[in-house]
Amino acid sequence: MKWTRAVHHVQSLAETCAEMATRPASIFPLRVSALWVAGEVLGKAADLDEIPVALVVDLPEVPWRTEPSGARHWAAAARLPQTPVTPYWRSARAPVWNHVLHRPALVWSAAGGVEEMSLTAIAAGDGESVRVAEPSAEELRARLADELAVSLRGLRDRNAEYTDRRWRPGKLEPVADALWQASTGYLDLLQVT
Repeated sequence: MKWTRAVHHVQSLAETCAEMATRPASIFPLRVSALWVAGEVLGKAADLDEIPVALVVDLPEVPWRTEPSGARHWAAAARLPQTPVTPYWRSARAPVWNHVLHRPALVWSAAGGVEEMSLTAIAAGDGESVRVAEPSAEELRARLADELAVSLRGLRDRNAEYTDRRWRPGKLEPVADALWQASTGYLDLLQVT
């Protein structure tokens, strides 16, 4: 996609997150508290294939590459599937960054609203100026080890759910998809640790 279109998608998603935060919790119980962007959109102006984004939710753990309960409902209401973003759901109780979300930039938070300074810098091709600091090698190793432990717990939980539901009546697809997501995230982390 063209650079200007990518920047437009980031700005629109930040505004959508702000608007979604005003909707009733009874309809959208999963509350997104922050939106971060990562990847090439934080570099110099150029055509892009995708925009990695982190959607932060206040849950104790969100295993890597999994969707928490309510994520699809929230994403559909925010029209996320119609945009060229790759969403990664993250826990507010752990750092957002990892090996894929390398030095992300905050573009919206429930506490601070839309980060106009970040959006202006990204649009100017100066996303580097609003990115989080580079982690040390030790910090990255520790972060990935923590993520791997969370992902292993998530994989075990989803495997148990799948085993429990395997021969019961009803659709198996949601449970199978959750198991696939957890296994994909775990294997991704296992490969880089």
